Amino acid sequence: QVQLVESGGGLVQAGGSLRLSCAASGRTFSWYTMGWFRQPPGKERDFVAAINWSGDSTYYADSVKGRFTISRDNGKNTVYLQMNSLKSEDTAVYYCAADRVPYRLVRTIYEYAYWGQGTQVTVSS
Repeated sequence: QVQLVESGGGLVQAGGSLRLSCAASGRTFSWYTMGWFRQPPGKERDFVAAINWSGDSTYYADSVKGRFTISRDNGKNTVYLQMNSLKSEDTAVYYCAADRVPYRLVRTIYEYAYWGQGTQVTVSS
């Protein structure tokens, strides 16, 4: 059974930084694309970033390009989201997700089969 556990959320001032981590277990981590999504209060869950199985290809939402960096450590079965220059509009619950199919890079929410429990990120202005 695939499990994803996020950590690293919290309260930060605008302009600050946070790093989210997502530890995965239950299948061969290095075969699958991993993604980060977020859900602001009262809104839908949206794509933030994705990284392919080997870590050499990434996608970002336009709203976070140049500020957020997704990375992974296949030896530790962990994916990260480094968030810099945070803005109040980045406030959301952030979710880690794992693709259902190996060896492809996708960013559509419906392609992700497994989800973490979410971690709250609050940016104060």
